[in-house]
Amino acid sequence: MGYDVQAVIAGDEALRIASRELPGSAVVRLGQGLSMMPMTDELFDAVTDGSGSGHLGFWRLPGGFEALLAQWSAAGPIAYVEAEHFGGVGKQRAAVWADGSLALGPLDEPMKQDLSGAISPVSRALRRLGAQRDVGKDEFESVSLNRHRTNEDWIADAC
Repeated sequence: MGYDVQAVIAGDEALRIASRELPGSAVVRLGQGLSMMPMTDELFDAVTDGSGSGHLGFWRLPGGFEALLAQWSAAGPIAYVEAEHFGGVGKQRAAVWADGSLALGPLDEPMKQDLSGAISPVSRALRRLGAQRDVGKDEFESVSLNRHRTNEDWIADAC
């Protein structure tokens, strides 16, 4: 079974305030005080400036959205993450904005089922947002990002 998610992740209150006026936004609670806003087609259209994909190399980050993420980060660090894998092979990409500018990344590396102790890009971003590892888990599992496998499933959880 595959995993395919593109989302903004930040502290719950900050993300709810930032997303309040955005069409197509749904905020879902994760663990450790974090929440995520999956990237929907409607949200993509609402936040893009039409400039195409940015220089950061994400495949679903709307053109110009990084400026809005930087603005939102004045209230606390905020991450944009993408993860796609099937059969143990795939990719993750993540970046974190804080205090109005890009603070981490973009991080990009292929995923394998056994990362041999390496910290994945999404886990590194979550760590920068304050997530802590539970015993025997990485940050990704510790905040329950493995609870659903697609943006559609996350959005259904928000309702």
